[in-house]
Amino acid sequence: MPFLKLKFKPGINRDTTNYANEGGWYECDKIRFFSGYPQKIGGWIETTSERFVGTCRQMWNWITSYTDNLLAVGTNEKVYIEVGGIFYNITPIRTTLTTPDTDDCIETTNTSTTVTINVTAHGCLVGDYVTISGVTGDVGGIPDAEINTEHLVLTVPDADSFTIQVTTAATSTVAAGGGSAIDIACQIHPGFPSITAGYGWGTGAWSGSYGWGLASPTPVFLPQRDWWFDNFDNDLVMNIRSDTTGTNVAVGGPIYYWERGTSVNPTTALTTPAVLLSSLVGATDVPETAMQILISQNDKHLLAFGCQPYGGSSGDFDPLLIRWASQDDPVMWEPLATNSAGFLRVSRGSRIVRALATRQEILVFTDTHLFALQFLGTADVFGLQEYADNISIMGPRATISANNITYWMGLDKFYMYDGRVRTLPCTLREYVFKDINYAQSDQVICGTNEGFNEVWWFYPSGTSDWVDRYVIYNHLDQIWYYGQLGRTAWLDVASRDLPIAAYTPENQDPGLLYTHESGINDAGLPMESFIQSSDFDITDNSGETYMLTRRMIPDINFNTSTAAAPEVTLTIRPRNYPGSNFQNDPSDSQRVINTSVSTFTDQVFVRARARQMALKVSSVDLGVQWQLGNPRLDVRSDGKQ
Repeated sequence: MPFLKLKFKPGINRDTTNYANEGGWYECDKIRFFSGYPQKIGGWIETTSERFVGTCRQMWNWITSYTDNLLAVGTNEKVYIEVGGIFYNITPIRTTLTTPDTDDCIETTNTSTTVTINVTAHGCLVGDYVTISGVTGDVGGIPDAEINTEHLVLTVPDADSFTIQVTTAATSTVAAGGGSAIDIACQIHPGFPSITAGYGWGTGAWSGSYGWGLASPTPVFLPQRDWWFDNFDNDLVMNIRSDTTGTNVAVGGPIYYWERGTSVNPTTALTTPAVLLSSLVGATDVPETAMQILISQNDKHLLAFGCQPYGGSSGDFDPLLIRWASQDDPVMWEPLATNSAGFLRVSRGSRIVRALATRQEILVFTDTHLFALQFLGTADVFGLQEYADNISIMGPRATISANNITYWMGLDKFYMYDGRVRTLPCTLREYVFKDINYAQSDQVICGTNEGFNEVWWFYPSGTSDWVDRYVIYNHLDQIWYYGQLGRTAWLDVASRDLPIAAYTPENQDPGLLYTHESGINDAGLPMESFIQSSDFDITDNSGETYMLTRRMIPDINFNTSTAAAPEVTLTIRPRNYPGSNFQNDPSDSQRVINTSVSTFTDQVFVRARARQMALKVSSVDLGVQWQLGNPRLDVRSDGKQ
């Protein structure tokens, strides 16, 4: 009998049974399809040697007119600008404590590295960051240089004191020291790295059935800290997004502004914190809260989606309201006959989830509808048009545009918009949506990898409170594949050459930036990858005859591998019925067969008698890159049963 050439359809299909997907691929991890054939995905390296604090949820890249290539990085604890591999802290300042309240506010205890700061009504919380300056001379034997720097607030004994940690232990106890020129810059309070449910004190009515001072039996959902960025010319505008998805109550955050300045050297600006937009000269009726800000780049309007109403008091918030500042004037929000500031309200849904700028319009997603916001150039300035109803979106960062088509993950399926809204056919729909943690839906992120025509979604699996999986749609070949990998932010822009991703392990610091599609390893460590086919018949008469496999001619190339002797493991999994198990008993003809294949392997000898078979290719070693072609099986008839 001639050799049996193994040809498989590109893409992974998990929405049918293993046997029904004959001729296709069923399982994989860290592979992609290139020209229709599976290969290991590209590796990644650390983008910078520096680390950042917190969990990064958003990145934004822009190039200024001075050719600065700036990357804004927003975490639940900090805001940075990365340039030249260095992270510059531009986290806004909540307040600055100064003289006379801070005079001689430093207290030390002999032999202790814990320092107490005594300032009346300081307003700090545990986990806050403060920067102390102006301390003169050693205090209790602790050098002033160790105190005059940034610190993490360790404890808050009361409203008038907090503690920090230094390296050098005090050699004496000092009740009040440091001098009379001390300033303490208190950064904005950090947020949560993910949606957190808690049963806190006072979370219910204090006179309820569970008693005053007891924990509420109903959990309170504390929102994760997200940032939104956009550039206004050379400058950066940003806001905090806060959304308690668990209770379906949206709450916006302040809008901040960071000015690049006119100096050729931006060093001074890079060490200057962002400030409230409302604090800038000429600021008028700036929303105190907003769910998302965005610049309409064609007409230079700064917009706020889900925000405080015009003329509203502090605490007012409308999750369906859209407001915009006057054209080319991001601080003027009061609508006047002499400017273009204004507002309108989305008519359907309970809250705006996301606004996404596309080539000709801004798509506005509510929790149930999709609208298009378009610049009219008339007295109305902007107009709103409903595009689709009865749709859903998984979270605010679950959508992206690629090749002028918008893709997004809904609550139970994927969508696309290319002039009309359509369901995106997916062969992994059940695999994804039946094993996803909906309580952490805000963690879902979407990004492109345009070098390979891919759209990536990272999401937390059903048993995980942290992002641990991804699913990929290749929009050129219209196929899907998936794997396991944790990333909390993703950015693919031409000005950074290759995709950049951020990741902080759950409840751990520091965070890392990775450059993807660089190398073939996992940041210097081996990257494991595999792909396994569905079962396929190896018989020639509808499965009645058993077939004996004697050898296989592999078709695998190892181009771009850096290992001296790259190899993969080729696994043959024979069995007789779709419901039977694969067995490892060497005396059983249905045993799983593993064999190594290297660059110069011309054939591998196997002995397997079965009706069906599945093929698996995997690699676990450092420096191995592989692509599978069309292997061939040497089979012959071997009786009936």
